[in-house]
Amino acid sequence: MKKSNHLTKKKLTVHLGAALREARLKAELTQADVAERVGVATEVYGRVERGNLTPSVPSLRRLCVALRVDANAVLNLNGREATAWLKEPEPTSEESPRLRRLLRTLRQLDDKQLSTVGYVARSLVPPEAR
Repeated sequence: MKKSNHLTKKKLTVHLGAALREARLKAELTQADVAERVGVATEVYGRVERGNLTPSVPSLRRLCVALRVDANAVLNLNGREATAWLKEPEPTSEESPRLRRLLRTLRQLDDKQLSTVGYVARSLVPPEAR
């Protein structure tokens, strides 16, 4: 999985967990109550609330039904602005298409690959420009 996709998924998972916990508390239910209604173990539902497990789409649907909350509300898709987990950094006006393409490629690299690219890039810059 790409590094940026992993971070986006983690943000989504944490956001979902917090939203589901808020809905559960508002409904005055325990984690065990929700888990039983959805058909999962209490420990599994607890991991979802803590942001350690992303529910599948069918599970998210069952959770929304059990908590009587709209999935769009849980995902915060109703507002004019998307949630932070959906936002990608806005490109600046000085970024050329080539630079944006390079940045997309760099976001796919692991730490070791990024380190290697960094050494190569530094070797291309003249010492007086560093």
